[in-house]
Amino acid sequence: MTSHATTLLLVLALIIVLARALGAGARALGQPPVIGEVLAGVFVLPLLIDTGLADGLFPTAIRADLSALANIGVALFMFVVGMELDGDLLRGKGKLAAAVSTACIVLPLGLGVLLAWFLADAHAPSQRTGFFVFLAVALSITAFPVLARILTDRGMQRTPVGSLALTCAAINDVFAWVLLAVAVTLTGQGQGNQWLVLLVFPYLAIMLWVVKPVLRRLLVDRGKLTPGALAVVIAGVLLSAAATEWIGLHLIFGAFLFGVVMPRDGARELVHDKVAELNGVLLLPIFFIVAGLKVDLSAFSTAGFGELALILACAIAGKFLGAFGAARLSGMSTRHSAVLGTLMNTRGLTELIVLSIGAELGLLDAKLYTLMVVMALVTTAMAGPLLAWLYPPSAITADLVAPRRAKTPA
Repeated sequence: MTSHATTLLLVLALIIVLARALGAGARALGQPPVIGEVLAGVFVLPLLIDTGLADGLFPTAIRADLSALANIGVALFMFVVGMELDGDLLRGKGKLAAAVSTACIVLPLGLGVLLAWFLADAHAPSQRTGFFVFLAVALSITAFPVLARILTDRGMQRTPVGSLALTCAAINDVFAWVLLAVAVTLTGQGQGNQWLVLLVFPYLAIMLWVVKPVLRRLLVDRGKLTPGALAVVIAGVLLSAAATEWIGLHLIFGAFLFGVVMPRDGARELVHDKVAELNGVLLLPIFFIVAGLKVDLSAFSTAGFGELALILACAIAGKFLGAFGAARLSGMSTRHSAVLGTLMNTRGLTELIVLSIGAELGLLDAKLYTLMVVMALVTTAMAGPLLAWLYPPSAITADLVAPRRAKTPA
């Protein structure tokens, strides 16, 4: 007789192998590996379950274990995102970054509210105001980590348009997390204890004036990463995530802020690499599976395809037109403006986390959740082919050489 532990270990092995295989396949097709990993969790394994080929793998007890592990994976991922959000990107970039960032937030927010108004009656959200805010936020997301990896893979990170895209995505992320916190608060989670939200202010003070100096002494002044120091960091991430979950926000906010307050020198890179590698191999693929178990394949009906077309139109238009229009009005070339609009449309894993929160809070039903997941995949997957057309290697090389020529004396 197969024990619970045996089944769980078999499931974990299957998840890791499938995620790595499809991730490698996506990379071979010129896509970020996260596309293949998401497909493994969101469609392949749920499809096996629906066809009866994996009936014994996901009993209720196993799903509870996977959900717990997925939450840890999300917390560690948001910690890494916070570490990658370099504050230097947010300073000294001038009016262009401010204009593009504002347009990439305001236009998607407006289209998101209109989309929510159109979809609200059909999908009967549990809290209409929260639903409107949440859908607006979901359309305004740009996945900073996925964007950074696309730029690195294509050698664009040092080009002017690549640097600008990273800056705008960083600003976009900050505003998106703030607005998501508002949406979570509006759902009225934790009835009777809403006063706990006021604890966010002393929590922020502790993070900035107590935790941040302690981390600096631990990781910078000592100059090396010991197993004990790494244990303190991981425990700190989990405690910070638990704190924001308890006060009425989501655990992602605590994990994200812990990453933000990490020192920018010392053993920071070692912490980043160790956490990101283990999390990417084991825990994030589990999150993809848990997210995939919420997918409702019946969403792909005639009405569902109509709603999907509308969601895609609002999502793509909001980001692309916002970035393209603001960049052109600020004097950027048509090519660079189009490249910027394409980059700002990448949503990836960050969007999937946001959508999972929406489903957890009752703001998205199974069908709308499924359609939004498809939108996240499409808007991320389309970046590669569009960039290959809009910004070929010859144009990237020309942009990298141009600044050096400008500095060369005549």
